[in-house]
Amino acid sequence: MISDVPRTSGYDQAALKKLLERQEQVISPSQALACGMTPAVLRRHTDPGGPWQRLLPGVYLTVTGTPTSDQREIAALRYAGDRSVITGLTALRRIGIRVPDRDQVTILVPAGRHVRSISYVTVWQTIRMPELVMYRGPVQFTMPDRAAADAGRELTSLNEIRAVVAGAVQQRWCSLEGLEAELRHGPRRGSAPLRRVLAEVADGVRSVPEADLRRLLKTAGIQMPLFNAKVYAGQDFIAKPDAWWPAAGVAVEVDSKEWHLSPEDWQQTMSRHARMSAHGIIVLHFTPMQIRAESARVVTQIQSALAAGRARPALPLRTVAAS
Repeated sequence: MISDVPRTSGYDQAALKKLLERQEQVISPSQALACGMTPAVLRRHTDPGGPWQRLLPGVYLTVTGTPTSDQREIAALRYAGDRSVITGLTALRRIGIRVPDRDQVTILVPAGRHVRSISYVTVWQTIRMPELVMYRGPVQFTMPDRAAADAGRELTSLNEIRAVVAGAVQQRWCSLEGLEAELRHGPRRGSAPLRRVLAEVADGVRSVPEADLRRLLKTAGIQMPLFNAKVYAGQDFIAKPDAWWPAAGVAVEVDSKEWHLSPEDWQQTMSRHARMSAHGIIVLHFTPMQIRAESARVVTQIQSALAAGRARPALPLRTVAAS
């Protein structure tokens, strides 16, 4: 419930109500004064013990209780000022991409604006304020490519960066080209982990488990396969295995419901196995846990399959590398 405000001469109750509804009950003192509230009334509401709770310096919540995520994000934007934009993990969460749970909200502000990071708000000054932004109510946030690139600088765990990038690419919110452009034009500081992840994506890796497989093969000295290549028999599409050795006719599938997203996708994985086997492809299935915890056994099985595949005539199949 909005706190009662004394009806004073010239006070625009309707304007205040409309503003608070639009901003989820979040307001700055300058906005309250612009609605006709007197400085004395404003002080009574914002002083310690008053009905409005302070969220950030110069930003208040006019209702009691714990602020929601929306209220915290609106407050962050009000604190950072005009033209500020939410980016990184918070922006990705806004469009429905699964990201690690973080309390911090990262805000972009124009270079030269003196706004310091405080509480749950991290402020980044930039000479590259985005020309295009997305909106949801009063919250403005960066486009997916910029958000994902900035998220890569927020995170310190390589696996978390892989997961975020994989989710953004798999759901087609981001493209490899767009992410690479953001890296080229963005600051180099703190970009090394994201550059490594994008190099893996460029090789065709699309998920954390596949990246784990890539590292395992490299460590074991096994010839690197093609990741997510398309395999055809003539003009007929067969499958797009997670890892594929064309000369040996061997495919490895990383079976993870988490990365196949749904039971329907899981069934498609089984159908894909049947199609590949029907064309003579040796198909190996491993779970992400097996790749991490049973690496020696995984390596042995792959080496045996490659040896068997190379000992027979090459399969009459056509391969198109991942783009």
